[in-house]
Amino acid sequence: MTHNQLDAKAHAWSALFAEPMSELVQRYTASVFFDKRLWKADIQGSLAHAEMLAAQGIISAQDWADIQRGLQQIAQEIEAGTFEWKLALEDVHLNIEARLTQLVGDAGKRLHTGRSRNDQVATDVRLWLRDEIDGLIALLRELQGALVDVAERHVDVILPGFTHLQVAQPVSFAHHLLAYVEMFARDEERLRDVRRRTNRLPLGSAALAGTTYPLDRERVARTLGMVDERGEPQLCLNSLDAVSDRDFAIEFTAAASLIMVHISRLSEELILWMSQNFGFIRIADRFTTGSSIMPQKKNPDVPELARGKTGRVVGHLMGLITLMKGQPLAYNKDNQEDKEPLFDTVDTVRDTLRIFVDMIGGERDPATGAKSGGITVNRDAMEAAARRGFATATDLADYLVKKGVPFRDAHETVAAAVRAASERGRDLSELPLADLQAFHPAIGPDVYEVLSLRGSLQARNTVGGTAPAQVQRQIARHRARLGTGA
Repeated sequence: MTHNQLDAKAHAWSALFAEPMSELVQRYTASVFFDKRLWKADIQGSLAHAEMLAAQGIISAQDWADIQRGLQQIAQEIEAGTFEWKLALEDVHLNIEARLTQLVGDAGKRLHTGRSRNDQVATDVRLWLRDEIDGLIALLRELQGALVDVAERHVDVILPGFTHLQVAQPVSFAHHLLAYVEMFARDEERLRDVRRRTNRLPLGSAALAGTTYPLDRERVARTLGMVDERGEPQLCLNSLDAVSDRDFAIEFTAAASLIMVHISRLSEELILWMSQNFGFIRIADRFTTGSSIMPQKKNPDVPELARGKTGRVVGHLMGLITLMKGQPLAYNKDNQEDKEPLFDTVDTVRDTLRIFVDMIGGERDPATGAKSGGITVNRDAMEAAARRGFATATDLADYLVKKGVPFRDAHETVAAAVRAASERGRDLSELPLADLQAFHPAIGPDVYEVLSLRGSLQARNTVGGTAPAQVQRQIARHRARLGTGA
């Protein structure tokens, strides 16, 4: 049999059609040049399927041995870059099967017994995505660890906390960073949930209705590691649903969108903090660019681009939801369009997390193990900004309440004091005691402890608060959870 005949035989429907597919339709419907990245999952799934077929007596031991040998050679060819991907064979599955048949003959033709490309591709995407999720979880944990490292070095650094981008109350800079650790920790939890639902086996559902062959789907699930925490096989239990739904991909892209939203919020703050109007931080030169016309410029391109790429990932989520919303059961060709947005989402999130790990945590010297910080903190600028915004005004109101003044009266009293201080160009802590007492006689000399930035921090010593003691506890909790040392 010639190579061309083998290619033609790869199309299971070829005998039904009176004319070949047009070249334009071939290009329009083919997916091989983007879905070929599924090749490892495709071979992994095929090996598990073939092993089960042999164990069930559906194919011979010799066929199983030949299939193993052929798929091993194909894997070597793909890794070496010598495998020839053919547009005429449409996708990764038919390309590999055609080459397998060329290598081992009839054994390659028997591999597809009891399965369809519908359950095959659903399995491949789940296997591929499962492994990618594992990699993203690892990167999220690295990023959390990098933020915890920076936080631990800056527990006593005072940052103005903002609401509506107006100075609100002083917070520890470490406390601020740990807010993002909490966000990324929830992102990690979401990915673990998505992984659990992704890690279910469609294979054995065939085209849509199951198969007449005595398949052992549980065996395949165990071989592929599609099991729960107790080692019980996890199967898609309705053949129609198994081959047609892509909710696991949509759910992943939703979780990925939230990761990018959190990255984008952090990026926005880094951009603001780096600007001359704030001057709170400096981002290492290796993560910035210059201007083609203005020689004084250092632009925060990495966080800006990450902020922009967030829209890209959210767009993929909308695309996948729209792709699925109108499909009747079971499989439809529309689902070929799930891969490019899914692949690009994984690539975008992975690359973004990698560069943020380096930018936040700094690059590690392979010789010494020391890290060169990606972000330098200007603690003086942060503290000066906190002083400019009457950040301890709420502390003065609380002080009056503790002296027996109703909160609303205290609120009005402090508002009047802030207005007077602002007109004089001073902070509340800079007003003489007599001036403060003019606003309310309950104010005493101890008020200056309350009006200090550090006093404000220390006073918020409740669980989740910004007091340094509470921040240290949170750092210890995160280190224990992440398994990182000090």
